[in-house]
Amino acid sequence: MTFSHPASEPQRLQKILAAAGLGSRRHCEGLIAAGRVQVDGHVVTELGTRADPAASRIEVDGRLVHAEPHRTYLADKPRGILCTSSDPEGRPTIVEWAAQVGADPKVRLYGVGRLDYDSEGLILLTNDGRLAHAMAHPRHHVEKEYRAWVDRPLSREQMAAIIEGVEENGELLRALEVAPEAGRGGPTLRLVLAEGRNRHIRRMLEAVGIRVKRLRRIRIGRLTEADLKGKPLRLLSERDVRGLV
Repeated sequence: MTFSHPASEPQRLQKILAAAGLGSRRHCEGLIAAGRVQVDGHVVTELGTRADPAASRIEVDGRLVHAEPHRTYLADKPRGILCTSSDPEGRPTIVEWAAQVGADPKVRLYGVGRLDYDSEGLILLTNDGRLAHAMAHPRHHVEKEYRAWVDRPLSREQMAAIIEGVEENGELLRALEVAPEAGRGGPTLRLVLAEGRNRHIRRMLEAVGIRVKRLRRIRIGRLTEADLKGKPLRLLSERDVRGLV
């Protein structure tokens, strides 16, 4: 990779790395703290370090950092795929799957948010670190909508508890909206979240005595399944991306 910038202006190192497609700023801060980043031949571990992206030689794990054209894909993740870039156990990852169904293999992609191994549906893949950071920031409240196939219908009391919030393992888990759906081959719920914790919906429903049999994300902000246009993965336009946050 090679990084160039039109203006010679020092910037925080994590911002430079995120803009080059190496992940969110938080992820890039981890790279710096771990001693994996060099500026002009010197290892940098201080997070406040600034560098000139036009004049400095910036490397991560010995590889020169280059600017990549920003690419953001909307993907329909199947079950049985990990939302990571690699897996020591050799299980299929979202990055490998995306390359197989049409993503540019030369672009280093990262998932924005996660879906667990057994869940499916919409996920964003991007090399735009600023977009990933904005999407993850609580102030933007990017809604995510899900369809859950469950083992039994929910009572009014259970739905009220989910809206109010249930405590599970020290975390308060809640939904913005929850509503039953009819005609889908068994008890089905539509749920809307403003934030997503690890296995949020499964844990939240289990806390009120409901088991999730299948879980699918059907909306991220303004993007829905219809925006895939019948494909497993679609490159988003600049207009699509601007409407996300």
